[in-house]
Amino acid sequence: MEAVKLAKVYSPADFEERIYREWNEKGFFKPHERSDENEKKDPFVIVIPPPNVTGVLHMGHGLNNTLQDVLIRYNRMLGRPTLWVPGSDHAGIATQHVVERELKSRGTSRHEIGRESFVEETWRVKDRHHKIIVDQLKKIGSSCDWSRERFTLDEGLSEAVREVFVALYERGLVYKGNYLINWCATCGTALSDDEVEHQEKQGKLHTIRYPFADESGYIMIATTRPETLLGDVAVAVNPEDERYRELVGKWLKLPLTDRKIPIIADSYVAMDFGTGMVKITPAHDINDWEIGKRHDLDQVNILSQDGLLNAQVPEKYRGMDVETARAAVLDDLRQEGLLESIQDHVHQIGHCYRCNTVIEPYLSDQWFVRMKGLADKALKALENDEIRFYPKKWENTYVHWLTNIRDWCISRQLWWGHRIPVWYCDDCGEMMVMREDPQACIKCGSTRIRQDEDVLDTWFSSWLWPFSTLGWPNNTDDLQKYFPTNALVTGYDIIFFWVARMIMASLEFTGKAPFRDICITGLVRDKTGRKMSKSLGNGIDPLEVVDVYGADAMKFTLCFLAAQGHDILLDMETFKLGSRFSNKVWNAARFLLMNLEGRELQPLETMEHHSIDRWIYHRLNTAASGVKSAMDAYRFNDAAQVIYDFFWNDFCDWYIEASKSLLYSNSLEDQNRAVTLLLDILAESMRLMHPFLSFVTEEIYQKLPNTVGYVIGDAYPQFREDRNAPEAEVQFSLFQEVVRKVRTLKSEFSLPPEKKVRIMVKADEDLTELPYLIEQRELIARFVNASEVLFHHETPESIDGSVPVAGEGFEVFVFVRDAIDVPQELAKLAKEREKAAKQLDAVEKKLGNSKFLESAPPAVIEKERGKRDEFSDLLEKINRHVDELSR
Repeated sequence: MEAVKLAKVYSPADFEERIYREWNEKGFFKPHERSDENEKKDPFVIVIPPPNVTGVLHMGHGLNNTLQDVLIRYNRMLGRPTLWVPGSDHAGIATQHVVERELKSRGTSRHEIGRESFVEETWRVKDRHHKIIVDQLKKIGSSCDWSRERFTLDEGLSEAVREVFVALYERGLVYKGNYLINWCATCGTALSDDEVEHQEKQGKLHTIRYPFADESGYIMIATTRPETLLGDVAVAVNPEDERYRELVGKWLKLPLTDRKIPIIADSYVAMDFGTGMVKITPAHDINDWEIGKRHDLDQVNILSQDGLLNAQVPEKYRGMDVETARAAVLDDLRQEGLLESIQDHVHQIGHCYRCNTVIEPYLSDQWFVRMKGLADKALKALENDEIRFYPKKWENTYVHWLTNIRDWCISRQLWWGHRIPVWYCDDCGEMMVMREDPQACIKCGSTRIRQDEDVLDTWFSSWLWPFSTLGWPNNTDDLQKYFPTNALVTGYDIIFFWVARMIMASLEFTGKAPFRDICITGLVRDKTGRKMSKSLGNGIDPLEVVDVYGADAMKFTLCFLAAQGHDILLDMETFKLGSRFSNKVWNAARFLLMNLEGRELQPLETMEHHSIDRWIYHRLNTAASGVKSAMDAYRFNDAAQVIYDFFWNDFCDWYIEASKSLLYSNSLEDQNRAVTLLLDILAESMRLMHPFLSFVTEEIYQKLPNTVGYVIGDAYPQFREDRNAPEAEVQFSLFQEVVRKVRTLKSEFSLPPEKKVRIMVKADEDLTELPYLIEQRELIARFVNASEVLFHHETPESIDGSVPVAGEGFEVFVFVRDAIDVPQELAKLAKEREKAAKQLDAVEKKLGNSKFLESAPPAVIEKERGKRDEFSDLLEKINRHVDELSR
């Protein structure tokens, strides 16, 4: 064979893009069965959580898509027809914001250009941003089947959305009503309860006098939102409250208005909050809304859709925003002597999840989905083990959301999205909910019909994603083959937004859960534990990581740190972990490939394995088994640790090093044997690591003389009984322990690795592996750089001048006196002993101080105790070395 050249420096930019293009062009991302499989295997399918089409990938996407890609590549190599469906979300509010900002920068607005032109403009923006998202996913190595890419507003998904809306309406599960909803004045649309983020804020509690209509006095009401008194229709007290029982039925003059409102009794009122009297504003508070329904009260809506006060309030307040109106109302209350007091008050305030505007409860005609029945089915799916969460703790969040579910407001006052498939007749008033666009009224035949102006909540298309992307409502081949899917990888922040809703929709329309396994990732945070965000400026761009370190470095680092149930703390330096490992893989392969000159591969099946060969195949077996166990449980970090330990420690540090004597032997037979086994393990290692280091393993695999084709399409290493060699594991572990003990002792005496020393091994009488150690005499000498390796039973010479280290079943005597200046070493040890004694004394004094023990946190005390043990052990070791050198 000729030597194979790899570049001296690992440079992923030289091959990553080329390799990805080859994979895609050769169809590796499409689902197919490997020709070497004897039995048909079940498909493995994932649908990508669709990123917002106008967004860019952040590190959360980097983590999520990394873990999905690992699963896909692993299962593809297991021989399963594997499909990863890519796609993006039209992201109604977010995308409309982007386009409106662009229009504003051009001096126009959506209202000026009209709905049709605005939608056309948004499609253009979508197309531009979509390419960015796709290019980013490709750059990080996502092996999606791009021929099956979907978009939540494409023709097929639009058909699915319309079918679901109409079907739910026909089943009585979609309805329209005038209800109190969450209103974002900035976005100009309703929001569902789940799109409201509550933040604790420092506010004020205002106590206001409400005069009796007969001028016999006043009562006092405490409120955090004084401007809403303009929409009050009653004051409520608890019927059990003795203080106010006689007041029920009396009338009050509503401050700053010419209206009168009654005092009513309702058990909802908390007697111990504020004054025990509550103003009732049904159009602006959900609890007041419920009280208003019970008592048949009017609903006075004081806000317009733009968030300004409307004609329902006195003229002076009309056109004011909420904050301005609040200040004006408080000023007027003061002037009229009706403002009793103002106190600081901390409370929860709802904000829009998209723009952070304070949400106003708002009375409006909206479309809703009845959720209770759908939620009950989704809860049963968990009870029946149809779905599983990894980690299991997230089941509690799922159950909590579904148990406390409310009807879902699905209409949005936007122009970008799925338009609600409802038409109204202007002549007879008929409302038509249709699968196909009507040309005329189905009741009177009039052509004066108009479609509902609103669009559906973005999540209304997203909750159909697992089956609509495969062709539903049509019974396509893909739907039959690949649904239900196998796994979902997503963040815990959208368990209800998306995960639970997908399960509900899938059960309702297909009768099956959309996936079996739900892998919930942690959040990506900075090194101080803060969530990464634009506002904090602490985000890390995945593409910047790829540019600096390569896609494999990012992928392996994220996998290595993705401990189940834990958030990940990152900075750019963190990715050096994956970069170092990728470099190690490259350099190990380069070393072996440059040593092929003049050697020939031998038939593996006829080759006799020595003990160390049996050990490395046993370790490969163990690694393959370890990866399988970890991947079956979605423990990505454990799988990454397994391949790291096998390749770096077992293969590079031990097997390659041990094989060098044969590789550089004068015997061509030994050279050929070493090269054959090393290349076989290297090839299997590339297959073992490919899901986690996809590009570098492919680049190396292509250059190996003992491989054919692409590693992406090859078989993943499996546990093989014929490779199981526990006796070789025991033997080589003993060898490793001897080497480690000697290396550690040399380090303690500051002996450089290249400094030669004599050693003598003294084995216990019952150590059955002694003959093996004797066989490995030369190898031990090479690993510890020993000038001579003696065995006590062969040469029972004096051990004077040696320092012993004990292992399990043996002692090694290291003749350090031969290699050091003893007086100089004793002087050094004396200084170290003095320092260690002072450190130990200081810690013991601190731990003996009762005031310290009473006041210090437990963690600090425990840390000091750890220091005490550490210094005590160090002092003991120094004393032992001094004694041994002083003999």
